[in-house]
Amino acid sequence: MLAFKKKIVTDETIRPVAVLINYQDWQRIEKLLESYQSKEEGININQYAGAIKLTENPL
Repeated sequence: MLAFKKKIVTDETIRPVAVLINYQDWQRIEKLLESYQSKEEGININQYAGAIKLTENPL
């Protein structure tokens, strides 16, 4: 988990409506998300189709 300072903004009824973080922290998060999404694009789940053979109805 990344450690960064955050400020939670609330409305009149003390419900959270937003979170404020430093711009540098936001850039770090964006970079991590980009690297995760680029890894995810290379996965082809069709290779697992039919991999499980059930002998009885799962319901």
